[in-house]
Amino acid sequence: MSESTLVDEPIVEEPIVVVQQEDRQRSKSRPKKQPPYAVIVHNDERHTFPYVIEVLQRVCGHGLQKASLLTSQVHHSGRAIVWSGVREVAELKRDQIRGFGPDLYASRAVRFPLGVTIEPLPGE
Repeated sequence: MSESTLVDEPIVEEPIVVVQQEDRQRSKSRPKKQPPYAVIVHNDERHTFPYVIEVLQRVCGHGLQKASLLTSQVHHSGRAIVWSGVREVAELKRDQIRGFGPDLYASRAVRFPLGVTIEPLPGE
């Protein structure tokens, strides 16, 4: 066998498999989507409509009409979702509502906070 015969034979190369680590790392580093949380105001017999309306306007950014409708819903249903979004902001809104101050619209000042809770919204 001569040297030229070896060179003329076809050369079969092994396939090169490249695993893309970047795609794996990207999918692992994506944060899980958190469920939205609802800020819920509860009814009581002491806080006045004007106070609750003002709280919803100043803390949640609702206009007069929406704040009035939500206040009516709180009164008639016992509770209403007044805001929804990410948990951290829901916690902040809850704390702002609790710390809003006394209801000076009442004939006798109401010094305890408005009832408010947060809970995850179902099915999202």
